[in-house]
Formats: sequence, C-alpha cells, structure tokens
Amino acid sequence: MDSKVSKGGIALLKDITIGQYIPGNSVIHRLDPRTKILFMITYIISIFLIKDFRIYIPLGIFLLWVIFSTKIPPKYVLKGLKPLVFIIVLTVGLNIFMTPGIVIARLGPLTITKEGLNLAGFMATRLIFLVMGTSLLTLTTSPKSLTDGLDFLLKPLTKIGFPSEQLTMMMTIALRFIPTLFEETDKIMKAQTARGADFESGNIFQRAKNLIPLLVPLFINAFRRADELATAMEARCYRVGEGRTQLKALRFGRIDYLALIFTFLFMASIIASRIL
Repeated sequence: MDSKVSKGGIALLKDITIGQYIPGNSVIHRLDPRTKILFMITYIISIFLIKDFRIYIPLGIFLLWVIFSTKIPPKYVLKGLKPLVFIIVLTVGLNIFMTPGIVIARLGPLTITKEGLNLAGFMATRLIFLVMGTSLLTLTTSPKSLTDGLDFLLKPLTKIGFPSEQLTMMMTIALRFIPTLFEETDKIMKAQTARGADFESGNIFQRAKNLIPLLVPLFINAFRRADELATAMEARCYRVGEGRTQLKALRFGRIDYLALIFTFLFMASIIASRIL
C-alpha cells in the first residue's frame, strides 16, 4: 500500500518546484530581483503575444541557456511540469477537437482540424514555457529578495491607496510555505496510509471522501503555523508601513543594466514580429 501511494500522490507532491529556492552564485542568482521580476513580466507578456510558432524556437533556446546558467540541474526544472501534465493534455485535447476549421481527420463524432492542431501547439508551448520561466524566478530568487523587489516596483501605487507592502508580504509568505505544506502533506499521507487509509482506489467520489483524513490535519497544521508566525512577528514588533529600512539596500549593477536593455530589446522584437 505504501509503495502504491509513493508512486502516486506523494511522488507528485515532490515534483512541485514553484516556491522553492536553491541558493547559488550564478549570474542569474546575482541579478537584482527587480531586474528578474521585470524580465519575467516581459517574458510572460511576450509568450501570449507571439503569433508565429517559429519565434518560440529562439525563445526556447534562450530559456535553456538561462537554465544552464543557473547551474540548477535541468531535470529539477523539468520535473515541475509533471503536476501539469493532465492540464496540458486536457488543454491540447479540447483545442484539437473543439476548434472549427479545415478538417484533417475524423474520429467518430470528433473532428481534428488544422486550426485546432495549431492552437493546441500554441497553448501547450505557452503553458510549458510559462511554468518553466516562473519556476526559474523562484528557484534563483530568495523570498526576502523577491519581497523587496516587488515592494519597490509596487511602491508608486501606494500614492493611490494600493497596499503594496501588505500584498508583497502575503505573496512572500505564501511562496515560502508552499514547499512546507507539501512536505506536511507527504508526511500525513504516509501516516494515514500506515493506518490503513487508501487514497488511490475507488471512483472519484470515494477518493474525495478518502481525502478527509488528509485535509483535516493539513488545515489544522496550516492554521497553527499561521498563528505561530503571527505571534512571532508581533513578538518582534513587526509592523508593515512607512519608516521601515533594509539592512541591504537593492542596487542595480552593470549586469542589471545590460539585462534591462536586453529586456527592452526583447520586448520590442516580439512586438515588431507581431506587427510585421
């Protein structure tokens, strides 16, 4: 029973890479967090602006270069796609069979169209590139640096009443505790399996019912951690608002300016390719 679960849900939990941080001294690690956030925003926008599939080729080559530059094992980055295999397959299937256009083949009542294949390829590529890119941001940027970068970029919005510091703090805490929650889920699943719980067999309704022994202690532990974190922050007199200073102020270096120039040229080329 234990080996059966470890090959199923528990193995899937260990494949989650978003929210995890791997310390390093690569060029990507040393970039200012604001530079990486701005490039990530540009990267995400460009993914959805590309209308020529051939442009994804140089984008994919660049993404591979970034992965090898971080010195993070490529398998570690790629395994973050495993939890999304079902979503990718479902998206591809829906686009192939539900998009009207020139019919290429028929499978009973279902038809495969040229436009459907084209749209399915675009959607699958976008999802893969999106997950890999966002994973690299969190893998190479510590939660503290990510908070400081987001707070700096959102600070101008405070003039119109936008709670930038509260938002960035919540986002950072959420990213910080994603791996912790998955580790606790792993432990609880193993403990419940040792007591005879079965998370694999049965139909979808039986599986949902069997998750109750997992979700109840997980939610209790999550609320307990939140309460402990709030108590620790209050004990240290932590207050979100004006007047807070930083031990290490963010500073742009020469490599950051080069990266920002590259980001601007990259976005300009994507827009130009879409117009032309």
